[in-house]
Amino acid sequence: MNKPVHALQTLFPVKDGCLQVGGIALSRLAQRVGRTPFFAYDRALLSARVAHLRAALPPELRLHYSIKANPMPALVQHMARLVDGLDVASAGELKCALDTGITAHDISFAGPGKTDAELSQALAAGVLIHLESASEMERLDRLAMAMGIAPQVVLRVNPDFELKSSGMKMAGGAKPFGIDAELVPALLQRMAALSMDFHGLQIFCGSQNLKAQAIVEAQSNTFRLAIELAEYAPRPLRLLNIGGGLGIPYFPGEVALDLSSISDNLRQWMPKVGAALPGVQVALESGRYLVGEAGIYVAKVIDRKISRGEVFLVTDGGMHHHLAASGNLGQVIRKNYPVAVGNKMSGSERESATVVGPLCTPLDVLAGQIELAKADVGDLIVVFQSGAYGLTASPNDFLSHAKPVEVLV
Repeated sequence: MNKPVHALQTLFPVKDGCLQVGGIALSRLAQRVGRTPFFAYDRALLSARVAHLRAALPPELRLHYSIKANPMPALVQHMARLVDGLDVASAGELKCALDTGITAHDISFAGPGKTDAELSQALAAGVLIHLESASEMERLDRLAMAMGIAPQVVLRVNPDFELKSSGMKMAGGAKPFGIDAELVPALLQRMAALSMDFHGLQIFCGSQNLKAQAIVEAQSNTFRLAIELAEYAPRPLRLLNIGGGLGIPYFPGEVALDLSSISDNLRQWMPKVGAALPGVQVALESGRYLVGEAGIYVAKVIDRKISRGEVFLVTDGGMHHHLAASGNLGQVIRKNYPVAVGNKMSGSERESATVVGPLCTPLDVLAGQIELAKADVGDLIVVFQSGAYGLTASPNDFLSHAKPVEVLV
């Protein structure tokens, strides 16, 4: 068995050769769902991951869930009971967050392209709006004046440093996200002349990082910058959102993030931040780290064929449901996610096979020449690490196949 799948058995145990999800055998779960493909998320794993992260963080640090990682309503409902806030990036995500019943003040709306309609909805709901440009601030002011509402705002800052070794760099250099740090003082002065309820700053550098030292460095730089910019604020900072950046391992050779040095650094900084910014609440937002490892994608083998000596397992799922696993969501060189035959996890004959989907494109590959249990028609292929950026990050309508089911167990 390949090492990534073997390691994941500590999350998804095996009984009688079958993967267990939420204490249910995969084959039985597939029968309950009624059809494949489907995504399954384990609520116990979600709760355990939140508890694990909270134990590592200073107790006064707020923890937010970034809904874009996985906006499944039932999952968001579950996460809302475990975290201190929800971060959204669209009107659809805003509705999902409001439906949880969480206090509007604990919802923040970010994103570089908010429409007037979205800004108006955020205003009416009373959530925190993260301003990403000078023009967005002026648009929001005009809308707020017309509605007679003082908007609650946070200024998103694009610092002059980045999160090194990050899978997705969101800051440093020219970026569509946030306001360049050198322009923030003037913007804060302009804000003082507007009827805006200023809450604080968001400084979000990047995501999917497995290098603890890089995260430590970025967080330290974030605190220094926030303290410097606070001098220009129209009122004392009440919130400092330092983003996240915590990654999870997907590929062979990657090692799970060690939180110890990150924890130590945050515990050293919190008293300093409290002294420099009295009354400020510091929030860390996370999406992938909280939900990514708690989900699997399951597809059924519908054909087994051999082409010039190579085994192909054709499934009823593919890149239209799970673009990231196909390698088409940012990978430069395609690598395999951890994959297994979920109903043949032990004691089976093994072989090298390529797992493909039903689409008419050579890009529709879930696993390329990977060692698996010998699979037959009807067996269940499992893609691990599928709790984040799965269904909603994929081209579901491509070739007009049916969308997969999502279940929380």
